[in-house]
Amino acid sequence: MIEGAYEGFPAWFFTRVDDGDDAEFYAPARMVTHIDDGAIAAVAELYRELAIDGSAPGPVRVLDLMGSWISHFAEPPAWLTVLGMNPLELGNNRAAAEVVVHDLNLDPGLPFPSASFDAAVCCVSVDYLTHPIEVFDEVARVLAPGGRFVCTFSNRCFPTKAVAGWLSTDDEAHVLIVSEYFRRSGGWVDVWAQERPTSGADPLFAVWASRPAA
Repeated sequence: MIEGAYEGFPAWFFTRVDDGDDAEFYAPARMVTHIDDGAIAAVAELYRELAIDGSAPGPVRVLDLMGSWISHFAEPPAWLTVLGMNPLELGNNRAAAEVVVHDLNLDPGLPFPSASFDAAVCCVSVDYLTHPIEVFDEVARVLAPGGRFVCTFSNRCFPTKAVAGWLSTDDEAHVLIVSEYFRRSGGWVDVWAQERPTSGADPLFAVWASRPAA
C-alpha cells in the first residue's frame, strides 16, 4: 500500500456502530436480495457491457468479492469465484464454480495467486470495508493486466456495519469515496463513475477501473 494512503480521512471515518466480530453478524444465512429487481438488472447489464460475463468472447475468470447466494450476472462467466462470509449462502450460489469464506475486514489479503482473474466485482458491499485501500491493492494484485474491478452500490445497507464515513455522506459523495479508493490504492487506470439507469425504485451507482495493460 502507498504510504500515507489514508491521510486526510477523519479518524472516525472507518469506525462502525457495531465493531463486533463480523463473523457473528453474518452467521445467520440471509437468502434475500439487497437491491430491487430493477437495480439487479442494471448490474447485470453493466457486466455485459464491460464484457465480464458469460457473453464475453473467450473464457473469463471473475472474482465476486463480499458475495452471497446470488451473483448478479444475467449469464455467469466461464469461471466465477465467490468470496464471502456465510458458508450456507455461498453454497447456494449456483453461478459459482468456487466459493471461499474469508473476512476482508479481519484480513484484507486475498488468498489467490497474482494475476488469477480477468475481472473482479463488488456489489453493494464496498461500504462495509474498514481497510478498503488494502483490499483494492490486493484486487489489483490478483487481476491480470487489463483486468477491471467493478464496484456497484445503491442507497441501502446494514447501517450498524457500514463505515461511519459512508453513513454520513450522500450518493454523490459515495461515488467520490470509491473513486478515491482507486486513486489512493494506485495501480489503476481509466477510472469511470456512473449512475446507471434502472427500472425500479433503487438507484444504482457504479465505479470501476482497470489494471494497466502489460
